Amino acid sequence: MTRPTRPLLTRRSFALLTAVAAADLAVSPVLGAEMASDSPHRDIKKSLKLGMIEEGKTFEDKLTVAKNAGFHCVEPGTIYDRSTVEELRRASEKTGILVDAVVCDKHWSHPLSDPDPAKVDICVESVRLSLENAKDLGGDMVLLVPAVVNEQVLYEQAYERSMRVIREAIVPMATAMNVVVGIENVWNNFLLSPIEFRRYVEEIDSPYVRAWFDIGNVVAFGYPTGWIRTLGQLIARVDVKDFKGGPMVGGEFVPLRQGSVHWNDVMKAFDEIGYQGIFAAEVQGGKQDYLIEMVSKPMDMIIAEK
Repeated sequence: MTRPTRPLLTRRSFALLTAVAAADLAVSPVLGAEMASDSPHRDIKKSLKLGMIEEGKTFEDKLTVAKNAGFHCVEPGTIYDRSTVEELRRASEKTGILVDAVVCDKHWSHPLSDPDPAKVDICVESVRLSLENAKDLGGDMVLLVPAVVNEQVLYEQAYERSMRVIREAIVPMATAMNVVVGIENVWNNFLLSPIEFRRYVEEIDSPYVRAWFDIGNVVAFGYPTGWIRTLGQLIARVDVKDFKGGPMVGGEFVPLRQGSVHWNDVMKAFDEIGYQGIFAAEVQGGKQDYLIEMVSKPMDMIIAEK
């Protein structure tokens, strides 16, 4: 497969980013002004996992909190009830906070690498529903952990099984729905180097399967800047978190800008590959004031790094 020379931008992705740009002035005007004061020109918007919002009883309440905290988008997990999808869609339309992606909720408990076909089928169905959720809610991506290596599943088995299912079952669904599946780097004992991660995505050989890069997840065994440059244009979305520690020494996840990630170097690496789109927070959640001070403002500072 020839490596892409520019970021994937499907019609759905273009529509999403256009809508995010149009809604930009509607989010917290104070935070927006602070971010725009002297930052480099980067077309990067902020999202967060919906479950991080620990305030509000309804979707409209929660999306209003996200808006007041300076976010542009949210990312829910797989939604199984049609009425719930409609409730979230209406809340999104009313608040102007978009749903940019959906996180598959069965990839850990029922991974595509499992030797039991029944478990794999459950994950495939969750991916199908997540793709449908994203399409119905106006999003352009679904996050997927592709496999889990453990004592029962060898590395090679995880590689072959997950790739086969993605090619044969998931790519056709993603293509039909015009929604991209983002393969995430996580602590699943799988795809442990950027070269291997790149090869895995390239071998699937579909514009509808890309890399969903998690910055903090690689710090325990690698260096984010190297991963960014190696994956390059395959990166279609980014999860933002921090980690204090490093390769061979262990460590722990910590609040943004309080760990070992060299954010100025990370942002330079993203500039080099021409990344534009969405940074999604995946950190400890809280109420509105917490989200402003501990998540949104640090993300603004990260995006504004020189």
